Amino acid sequence: MNLIEENIEKFNIYRDFLIEENQKYNLTSITDFNEIKVKHFEDSIAMKDYIDLSEVQTLCDVGSGAGFPAIPLKICFPHLKITIIEPTLKRINFLKMLVEKIGLKDVTLINARAEDVANDYLESFDICTARAVANASILLELLVKMVKVNGKIILYKGDRGIEEASEAIHACNILDLKYLNGYRYQLANNYGNRCLLEYLKVKPTKDKYPRRYAEIKKKPL
Repeated sequence: MNLIEENIEKFNIYRDFLIEENQKYNLTSITDFNEIKVKHFEDSIAMKDYIDLSEVQTLCDVGSGAGFPAIPLKICFPHLKITIIEPTLKRINFLKMLVEKIGLKDVTLINARAEDVANDYLESFDICTARAVANASILLELLVKMVKVNGKIILYKGDRGIEEASEAIHACNILDLKYLNGYRYQLANNYGNRCLLEYLKVKPTKDKYPRRYAEIKKKPL
């Protein structure tokens, strides 16, 4: 039995609440039951195949939207202490209700932009992650300060992930990150190819990073 099936009651609550609330707020374009399971839930926990999550205590998810990948990871690995940083208030409100409905503990929800709170969470997390919210070089700058030295950044990307990793080598060097690996995998039911990018933080982050988002976007590293 896989981890989704082992926790099917919680995932069913998640799926039903997501579909219900999606009628009020634009949380996801995916509304088919099976697509939600594969494209959101199974994709979110793909990290388990490449990272030993039993060794991870604290995880921060930036730009989590409707909770991906943080909430599926929390359901399957309840020991994780999760922090979600999400700038959109309606999504934070959805996540507050969702966490209560599922009965999750040790989930902290922050309504802010990552670059605005990075210094508040300086080297606080074993893993920082983001799922397809910007290109790799931008995400690395946004996340790097919050990761512990010898902690990891895990980026969830589409089938261009390896190419994005190549484009972000300069950013890695500036941010004192080491690119470890890109893991390609295929979603069930031929729902597409995905990629996880794994980075190791080797030194404390320079004070000047992250820059303001407008500057990051205008002139990526």
